[in-house]
Amino acid sequence: MAPETDDIQAVENLGIARDAIVKELRKTIMGMEDVIDQLLIAIFARGHCLLVGVPGLAKTLLVSSLAETMALGFKRIQFTPDLMPSDITGTELLQEDPETHQRKFMFQKGPVFTNLLLADEINRTPPKTQAALLEAMQEKRVSSGGEEYKLDAPFFVLATQNPIEQEGTYPLPEAQLDRFLFNIQVKYPSYAEELDIMRSVTSDVVPVVNKVIDAKQILEFQHVVRRIPVADPIFEYAARIVRATRPDEDDAPEFVKKMISWGAGPRASLNLILAGKARAALRGRCHVSEEDIREVAIPILRHRIVTSFAARSAGMTTDALVKRLLDELAPSSASQKKSS
Repeated sequence: MAPETDDIQAVENLGIARDAIVKELRKTIMGMEDVIDQLLIAIFARGHCLLVGVPGLAKTLLVSSLAETMALGFKRIQFTPDLMPSDITGTELLQEDPETHQRKFMFQKGPVFTNLLLADEINRTPPKTQAALLEAMQEKRVSSGGEEYKLDAPFFVLATQNPIEQEGTYPLPEAQLDRFLFNIQVKYPSYAEELDIMRSVTSDVVPVVNKVIDAKQILEFQHVVRRIPVADPIFEYAARIVRATRPDEDDAPEFVKKMISWGAGPRASLNLILAGKARAALRGRCHVSEEDIREVAIPILRHRIVTSFAARSAGMTTDALVKRLLDELAPSSASQKKSS
């Protein structure tokens, strides 16, 4: 099915908006090309992200700058062991009506009622509080006192984790990790980037990030992304990648059966297609290519695969296993194997 003329123009506009957004982010952020690209893909695919990186890599600055250039509401929650679910979602407070002087419980909205929520160090809070946020992420609403309150649209959660300090943390279970579209690895800057950061941050110039698009335009672009057509061989290629991560599948590669205990579920297949659509649209294209699927495979699959003892003993990471899997599943073979 060919895309509509209006959608073709909208995709071109999205590609232009992407370039403008990146240009504005460059005023405050040095490097992080892959991180910025994956964040934009997630936003237009309606997904949430988990950012994993050591402190001091400008994760908070990146998210706040992104909110500015997209004219989105932004709030940050520092997750701590004593954080309660109501500290995120909100709580019922007893208040007095100034006219009738009658007292009644009123719902006081929590910080989750925003567009872009930064959940800092999400693994430092107990599972009950983690679950409150993850439920809001999934349902896009909060329940309190028998009433349901819709979250603002668009709504995204960008959660961070420190990969070094694990003492006193509560790691997210695999079922909850599955709700994040991407697991984004935030790495150290290069030597040249670190020099640029030093020059920029230590100067007296305060950069101004300008608005490029707003919430209404983001919602419109999200609908355009969903309408991008996908050819059957691309669906089949995405399904083959995900199914090949499951050691119980008869045709799974031998190294998968040895190195992986649990593979990715159907949500990974859906996310490969959605992220592939968003990546194509952000590059001004109205079709999804095999390259789009391959480029988003690692951040989608790295937190959905559980390695075996043999893999951990050999020092094999999920990233390395996915790369090997992609190398074995040549894109050109996607069209050769039809689903039964």
